[in-house]
Amino acid sequence: MKANEGEYRLDFFLKNDYKRKICKSCNTPFWTKDIKREYCADIPCTDYYFFDIDIKSPPLSVREARKKFISFFEKRGHTPIPPKPVLARWREDLYLTIASIVDFQPHVTSGLVPPPANPLVISQPSIRLEDIDNVGITFGRHLTTFEMAAHHAFNYPDKFVYWKDETVEYAREFFTKELGIPENELNFKESWWEGGGNAGPCFEVTVGGLELATLVFMQYKIDENGNYIPLNLKIVDTGYGVERIAWLTQKTPTAFHAIYGNLVYTFFNKIGVPYVDEELLRVASRFAGKIDPDNIESIKLHRQLVSKELGLDIKKVDEELNRAARVFQILDHTKTITLMLADGLVPSNSGEGYLGRLVIRRALRVLKLLGSDIRLYELVKEQIDFWKEDFPQVLKNKDYILDAVELEQQRFESLISKVPSVISTLAKKKEVSIEDLIQVYDSNGIPPDFLEDELKRRGIKIEIPHNFYALVAKRHQTAQIKGKLEKTKLPKEIIEFANKMSPTEKLYYKDQYIRSFEANVIGIYKNYLILDKTAFYPEGGGQLGDTGFIYDITKNKKYRVVDTQKVNDVVVHILDEEPSISVGDIIRGEIDWERRYRLMRHHTATHIILAAAKRVLGEHVWQAGAEKTPEKGRLDITHHKQLTDEEIRKIEDYANKVISDRRPVRPIEMNRMEAEMKYGVSIYEGGVPDSPIIRLLEIKDWDIESCGGTHVSNTSEIGSVKIINVEKIQDGVIRLEYVAGSALVDYIRDLEARLKESAKILKTSPDQLISRIKRLLTDNEKTERLLTQYRKIFEDIIINNLKPFEINGIKIYVIEEIDDDEEIKEIMKKLTSRENNIVLSIIKNRLQIASSSNIKLDKIIEELRKVGGKGGGKGTFAMITFENHKSKEEILEIVKKSIIEEK
Repeated sequence: MKANEGEYRLDFFLKNDYKRKICKSCNTPFWTKDIKREYCADIPCTDYYFFDIDIKSPPLSVREARKKFISFFEKRGHTPIPPKPVLARWREDLYLTIASIVDFQPHVTSGLVPPPANPLVISQPSIRLEDIDNVGITFGRHLTTFEMAAHHAFNYPDKFVYWKDETVEYAREFFTKELGIPENELNFKESWWEGGGNAGPCFEVTVGGLELATLVFMQYKIDENGNYIPLNLKIVDTGYGVERIAWLTQKTPTAFHAIYGNLVYTFFNKIGVPYVDEELLRVASRFAGKIDPDNIESIKLHRQLVSKELGLDIKKVDEELNRAARVFQILDHTKTITLMLADGLVPSNSGEGYLGRLVIRRALRVLKLLGSDIRLYELVKEQIDFWKEDFPQVLKNKDYILDAVELEQQRFESLISKVPSVISTLAKKKEVSIEDLIQVYDSNGIPPDFLEDELKRRGIKIEIPHNFYALVAKRHQTAQIKGKLEKTKLPKEIIEFANKMSPTEKLYYKDQYIRSFEANVIGIYKNYLILDKTAFYPEGGGQLGDTGFIYDITKNKKYRVVDTQKVNDVVVHILDEEPSISVGDIIRGEIDWERRYRLMRHHTATHIILAAAKRVLGEHVWQAGAEKTPEKGRLDITHHKQLTDEEIRKIEDYANKVISDRRPVRPIEMNRMEAEMKYGVSIYEGGVPDSPIIRLLEIKDWDIESCGGTHVSNTSEIGSVKIINVEKIQDGVIRLEYVAGSALVDYIRDLEARLKESAKILKTSPDQLISRIKRLLTDNEKTERLLTQYRKIFEDIIINNLKPFEINGIKIYVIEEIDDDEEIKEIMKKLTSRENNIVLSIIKNRLQIASSSNIKLDKIIEELRKVGGKGGGKGTFAMITFENHKSKEEILEIVKKSIIEEK
């Protein structure tokens, strides 16, 4: 969709003598005060000429540019709010924070909840990976990590804040008065924006070839059919490039110099490559707008232009700029890695962890291309020191960041061993497609250039796209609704039936200790019962649904509730039979309290253990799944390596201390935006509820997160907790299993019973079991040594007594009356260590055959298969089974015949 001209013809432009012009290069309309201007002052219509513009602002670092922007809008009535993490964990559909508006989607932008302030100002660190392959090549136009400074206003039908004219006026005032840019250099280019299901007209603000800001007016929702529906809530969504503002004011050779300052020179030195002439970089940057990274020819033309401008040999220009681009890539990627890990990303093969691993491995690949042997964590350490004041979380989580990066480098280096087998598989093809390369990267993590030379040597056609990593990232950057929809056990017709019912009053939230209640029947479908209120908790949040009984008071009959489920706000009770109850009847419900209380203890213990794991392992720990049953609790957490025994003990100790501290546990209902601002997005560890008011569970001075389950009111009710199993269930995810309360007593009783049974088997008492086992192990070692000696003697006797027969110079040995595979293998090994030997072992219908290294068994195997043999082998060993019995003589005859024919 394109907006009509009237959307852009603002009173501001008309009153301030701005003229609407059409760019002679791209034919895009733009507004300017410079009546002589013919071009939109954006690339590729022009080169970067901001270097030549007289700007009154002193050089601003990224930090100073951010501060100036926030201060400017704060003075004009905008409330500064802190940025969110670069991991979009308040979103169900997105892994990374790609813009400031993401902070408010979908709940604020949909009108479900109010914004934290209105209007507001923010500077949001953002990560976009679709341009990852272009970083460095364009000298700063493309980055994977950038800060989007923004001011937002949310205009409701009954509350107008400001709209287009005021937004453009703010931009004019900030750029001209705060930065001192001549107003004639300011251009407002008409454009259209879409993102996150919303859309609207926008202005791109350009100065001297550099796009400094985008002013979006979000006024449409895009429905599932692609239709544009006008929004009641109209949103001012701006984005100012903090790094570009710094570059504009500093006028450094590249944007990387403006962003990283002296860190640029530090990286060249640490990586161990010579620095690049700054005049070369400055000229290359000036013409960088001519580069279209998707067009290799445009890069060549750019290099030729630089070569001609400076009078340098084109090979020299290529060599220097390629080296600079790679160092700039390392600068960019290591910052991205640092921010991702600092905000809790755990590298893995799926989800957000996949994207983090992709950036790490691309950085390692670039270091390899530069011929550097520096460890990546050393460069990441420099980024931590550089950004620690801007982003305190990088220093707070320094140990985890460095440990995770080093572990990822070790894993990357181990990939080399997989390369030969991957090449062998791909070599069966005549041509290796892009899809093949992506599949290899997804499955094995091997970059395509590790395969290129060898495949080409074998005559296999392979072309690696320049944007390979961007293609991979694009496939993984959005989530398939990360847990929003819980699985239901209910059939479709029950869901449709329940959706017609009124919401159920949830007595388990009013009193989590209520055991029985009376209610009215409002719906019956077969054995599914819906009441106007209930104390039965429906399955959700990893907690099983309640069981118990429903009593028909009138007919004095009871029905067993075998499960409880939920359809939106309606609770469905599943009975063990179809009831003879009618709509309008009054029933009495009674939950299985012992079972429910076990669930409450395990659910509360889950919150305690999760917070304990964060304290022991680090803030990167995030809940990846959970289940609470009467028998035990299960918590899956993100972590980059196996837990040590000491770490497990510490988590357990922390949890039990919290339990013995008798800490109050209480539910709190709060506006979701207020909760986010107060407690952060970690409240969404168990999932993201889709409601304006969310229910939080607070364990005093220990943990708080969104949760709709049932819990004990004091940690002391848990009794104690024991972690009974810890295992890695997938890359980057560790599972903890634990028991609490009476389930812990059951666990101990079971252990005690097994201990007694073990002692009984070993004919000792439980308190003597360890010493008895040690003695048995010692005796067993002696027996093993003695048995090994006897085996050698036995093998020598067997070998010396075997009488081979010879055919064509080949001796054939037949092992008989030995039914021990280990013994047979040892005898075969000794006999086949000599040349010209074949050894057979025939036991019932199974044949094992081995040969000396100078004899291949392929012909013999082929002949044995012809007579019904199944199985086989390769080279010098085979195992064949026969469905129909074959005598030793028949098998020997086939072997002899094969040897004669082979000769």
